[in-house]
Formats: sequence, C-alpha cells, structure tokens
Amino acid sequence: MLRRIRISVLIFLLLLASCGGSDEDGEEVDAEGAPFRVAIVMPSSTTDIAWSQSMFDSLTAVQTEMGGEGALKIAYSEGMFRVTDASAAIRDYAAEGYDLVIAHGAQYGNSVFEVATDFTETSFAWGTSSDTGADRGINNVFAYGAVANEGGYVNGVVAAMLSENDVIGVIGPVAGDAKLYIDGFVRGVTDVKPDAQVNISYTGSFSDTTLAAEAAHVHIQAGADVLTGSAQQVVGAIGVANENGVAWLGTQSDQISLGPDVVVTNQIYNWANVIADMIAKIEAGELGGTAYRLTFKNDGLRLEFNESIEIDDAVKEAARAAIEDIKSGAVDPVLIEEDDE
Repeated sequence: MLRRIRISVLIFLLLLASCGGSDEDGEEVDAEGAPFRVAIVMPSSTTDIAWSQSMFDSLTAVQTEMGGEGALKIAYSEGMFRVTDASAAIRDYAAEGYDLVIAHGAQYGNSVFEVATDFTETSFAWGTSSDTGADRGINNVFAYGAVANEGGYVNGVVAAMLSENDVIGVIGPVAGDAKLYIDGFVRGVTDVKPDAQVNISYTGSFSDTTLAAEAAHVHIQAGADVLTGSAQQVVGAIGVANENGVAWLGTQSDQISLGPDVVVTNQIYNWANVIADMIAKIEAGELGGTAYRLTFKNDGLRLEFNESIEIDDAVKEAARAAIEDIKSGAVDPVLIEEDDE
C-alpha cells in the first residue's frame, strides 16, 4: 500500500512539473521559467507625448516582439517628479525582485547608484547619462542617452527652410539635457540661414504647460513663424502654435495628435534596441556596464514628416540629405560658439 502511495505522489509531481507553475502574482508560467520582469520609474506619464512616452512605447514594442506579457512583464510608476518618491519606487521594485529597474531621468542618478549597491543581483538603467558607475566598482548599472543634437540639427534645417520671417522660437525646460537638442537646432538653422534670428527661452520646468504656452505666445509676438521645444511642457506650446497656425517641429515622441495641422516633423526616440540588448545581456549574466546612445546611424533616432501636411519636396530632400551627412560624418551637428571660432 505504501509503495502505491509513493508511486501516485511521484506521478502527481511529474504532472505538476510538466504543466508549469505560477509566478508570485498568480500568473501561469511555463516550465522554462517566469517572464523577464522590467520596472520603470518616470517623471511624467506614459502618455506625455514626450520623454516618458518614448521609453514606455519602446518597452511595449519589445514586449510585443518577445511574445507578450508571458515573456516580458512591465510595471511602472509615473509622475515621479519628486526624486525622493522615485528613489523609494526604485528600491521597492528592486526588493520585489524585478530583473531590470529603469530610472528614466537624469535626476535619478544618485538614487540608482545607492540602490544598486544594495541589490547587486538586480540590473538598473538610467538616462540621460553615460555613467555606469564602473569607476566606483559598480557593475550592475546601464546608462543611456540620445544624441538629440542630430535630430535637432535636421529640425533646424527644416525650420530655416519653412520660415518666411526668418524668426524662429525655441522653448526649453531647463538648461541641461535639453540644451543638446537646442544647440543642434540652432546649428541647423544657421547652416541654412546664417542671418536668421533664433530666440531661445527656458521655462525652468519640465512639466509646466502654462509657462510653455506663455513662452510660445511671446515668441509669436516677436515674429516667430516656426517653433520647437522639448519635454513634457510642450503640450501647452503646441496648443498655442495650433491656435495661431505656426509650424511646430517636435522631438522625443510623435506629437502630431496635439497639432495635426501644424506639427511638421518629429524626431522620435526609439529605445527598443537598447532595451532588447539590455535584456539579452542580463540573461547572459552581464548585469550592467554598457552606456548606450541613440543616433540616426543605429536607428535609435528617426525623423518623420507629417504626411497629412503638404510640405515642399525640397524641404524633405534637405532633411534626408542632412540625416545622411550626419550618418557619414560629413556634418557634425555640434553648435559652434562664437568664442570657439
């Protein structure tokens, strides 16, 4: 009798193993193991049509490519403008055993390194930065950033060709990461029209749409007939551009939905290849140490025209030529300061 019981238990265990188990959330997983788990902490929302959405859209694209939630599970915390809140979220995700925790903001760097030293078997990533912490003996942190001046340069070329007043307005958040895009933009404008006037204003905020709207009004009153800007704040500026029929050149995400009749181009950040490479490295046992950069050459940056707007073929051709020149190295989209000449 005892022999029969042992055999029955053995058969039951074999059947259970062949059917798979469930993860800590009760979701069924196959015998090969649980899905790869990624958590992301973002300063704004997944639908900000700018910085945060660019990463979230890329994550979901990788999830689809991998086969859905059964292969890649995504958790996120949005609206983490307060660094203390973000830091707590980063630590919580690490404690919960996520394979990769992405801190999507340069302001989160100190928090990432602090938590990474406490959870050495967890991988972390943060941007925009090239600092992986290797010089401090940290080996479980990835870094990433976009060479935004490349798309900025091409948008600048387009702006110069579109502008009839030769007055162009730029709305930045704070003079930090955003300056890279703005510098490239100014270089693109001046390479086409050296005498064009590019007026730049910083709102001092990534998220204040009201300040961005006010800045857009000021630029238009000063004669600007083309505008650009970056960060989550641009929702307000694009609204003003739309009301006044002023062309807008976007960056980070597709912003056409905010101004279907005025958004001419978008420099789009595509983080999918970066995310996929991080996952592959982690699964191979490499927990960090790589710094990634989005460029036109590696398809991390894309410039897309609004196909619903009639745009002169010469403008499109100039943009394509500028992209190819950047890829080949014939054009360096770095702003040449007067003091450097």
